[in-house]
Amino acid sequence: MDKIVSLAKRRGFIFPGSEIYGGFANSWDYGPLGVELKNNIKNEWWKMFVHQRTDVVGVDTSLIMNPKVWEASGHLKEFSDPLTECKECHHRFRAEGETKQIFCPSCGSKNLTEATQFNLMFKTFIGPAEDKANIAYFRPETAQGQFVDFKNILDSSHRKLPFGIAQMGKAFRNEITPGNYIFRTREFEQMEIEYFIPAPKKDKEWEEYFDMWLDEMKRWLKHLGINSKHLHFHDIPDGERAHYSKRTVDIEYDYPFGQKELYGLAYRTDFDLKNHMTKSGQDLQYTDPETNEKYLPHVIEPTWGVDRSLLVAMLDAYHEEDAPTAKEGEKEARVVMKFPKWLAPVKVAVLPLSKKEELSKVAKKLYKNLAEDFICEYDETQSIGKRYRRQDEIGTPYCVTVDFESLEDKAVTVRDRDTMKQDRIKIEELADYLKENLKN
Repeated sequence: MDKIVSLAKRRGFIFPGSEIYGGFANSWDYGPLGVELKNNIKNEWWKMFVHQRTDVVGVDTSLIMNPKVWEASGHLKEFSDPLTECKECHHRFRAEGETKQIFCPSCGSKNLTEATQFNLMFKTFIGPAEDKANIAYFRPETAQGQFVDFKNILDSSHRKLPFGIAQMGKAFRNEITPGNYIFRTREFEQMEIEYFIPAPKKDKEWEEYFDMWLDEMKRWLKHLGINSKHLHFHDIPDGERAHYSKRTVDIEYDYPFGQKELYGLAYRTDFDLKNHMTKSGQDLQYTDPETNEKYLPHVIEPTWGVDRSLLVAMLDAYHEEDAPTAKEGEKEARVVMKFPKWLAPVKVAVLPLSKKEELSKVAKKLYKNLAEDFICEYDETQSIGKRYRRQDEIGTPYCVTVDFESLEDKAVTVRDRDTMKQDRIKIEELADYLKENLKN
């Protein structure tokens, strides 16, 4: 984990938030490479689950909603964690784990208060007066936006069941003990689908949809480059599920700090629509176009975390290996991030062999042309070997070297990140070569 954190800062993936002021409560900023990696994850997810499906549409709803939304959803009453305080050092922390936190993680004392429930909602105020009438909350999940807009989407798009509403966006939770890098933070991004299905007329009739989305989540994980050996699928037992769920499967990952949750899949029944219909007074029932039967749809909810997706992608991509040097028979250690090619933050690096004007002129023109189709990087600092190593560390699939022979043969050397094999490719054929190979 320390190696990932160090690489992420050194190479511009992730920085500590507000670092020049000493940081701030487990907040993190995504740097130039981190934001590209994050955007690649979000764009690919949207393409896979919205654009490439005929049964899912997208929305982007407000971060701050009417407080009545959170009353209806149960968040004001149920969305809490057990809070314990040390009577010796007064450190407050979340009571969790196999030991149920029988000692203080700060001072080691066993003199603790009994756990009390602490609501995780971030409270704010609308308008100039900070009084009870103006209380509002930052959303702790994206899901309620989809439920609140369910009727509008039905009326405007005339969708038939089953269909889903997808959303990506920020959520906020006032975690008692955030930590483990970007695994648990107070501000994070979610990718969620609320998949509305016909109200089951028979027991377990909903399971085919649940299993379909579990398969889809497995397909995404494979596409993200995650080794299946690092994954565990945990059916949450009765009494431990969220208050709205009839079945939940947690997809867990073997992080360096232990086996913990990555994604979740829940069968929410008609809990949300029923409560919103009761609280708002609006009819949120679906009318079957063939039978004219009216009912509240049930919901299957697959949930992905953007930040955790990025974290596990980096963990699984990280490799240390011996690589040959320029001297025959000698090897040196190299670190390489073997991201799937679609995920790599930089696709192509253009590297002139030296800073001499005749090479940089050709290389800069090549970079400009390639940048129309690919995320590219131009680098003419340090030796070519050190530049290769830097591109390996950020996961760039291909390095294109412009050398003095390029002035004569109008070709460049293309180096593959994973195999380190080098091919000589004509400049006029380079774009097609890269397009074809970046598909894989």
